[in-house]
Amino acid sequence: MVGRDQVRPLAPAADAPGSDDGEATSQLKQVKRKKFIKCCGCIAAIIIILAVIIVILIFTVFRVKDPIIKMKGVSITNLELINGTSTVPIPRPGSNISLIADVSVKNPNIASFKYRNTTTTLYYHDTIVGDARGPGGSAKARRTMRMNITVNIMTDRLLSNPNLITDVGSRTLTLSSYSRIGGRVNMLSIIKRHVTVKMNCTFTVNITSQAIQEQKCKRKAEHLSGTNSGAPQPVAAVTIIPLEITDSKILKSDLELDKAKVATINGSPLFPS
Repeated sequence: MVGRDQVRPLAPAADAPGSDDGEATSQLKQVKRKKFIKCCGCIAAIIIILAVIIVILIFTVFRVKDPIIKMKGVSITNLELINGTSTVPIPRPGSNISLIADVSVKNPNIASFKYRNTTTTLYYHDTIVGDARGPGGSAKARRTMRMNITVNIMTDRLLSNPNLITDVGSRTLTLSSYSRIGGRVNMLSIIKRHVTVKMNCTFTVNITSQAIQEQKCKRKAEHLSGTNSGAPQPVAAVTIIPLEITDSKILKSDLELDKAKVATINGSPLFPS
């Protein structure tokens, strides 16, 4: 029959992927790869720039600088003179002579400088004639703090010095001082440094006008880096106390030391042979 013999149309075959789709996929992968490389390059460049900035800041802004200590001036009070045996005026025995030093501490850092007690020692021809201690404090960032340190002069030691008559005769008195300030600079609790500033000054005082004629100072700073917030550990020290010898004639045998009587520290001789 005609209806049964009629041929049915075949289903259309599925379209196979052409070459155009493969090229589009490849180009898309290349674009994504280029974007990834650019992104990694930008991140690496940012990291390098930040590292360079940090290094520059560490060696410039965040670089710990040594505080600067200066002696602005010195004045002497309660200096009373009397006529000595050689008609040369000398300081009155037992008088309370004081030396007032105007000291400034400049902190050039961007962080505060906290210092402990200050010590000042006064010398006259290598003999200690005065000693003073000042309270601790803090110097703000990039600020200068001034303090007055009063040193009480030991008149008896000054009068017992054989150079006093000659110096008083020239109406001048040459003294030297040693000041020490120790403290710590703390930047953002990351960079910590213990700093000790030392200053040696030599100055000449006019006895008549009680003014300073000449003054020379030398400064030195010692610092110790560290991450601990505590103060540096103390080290063992030996204090040598000068002896006052009244008799100018000393026998040589009096200076000889018996090796068996040499002082020892922790079982070891202080002066090993």
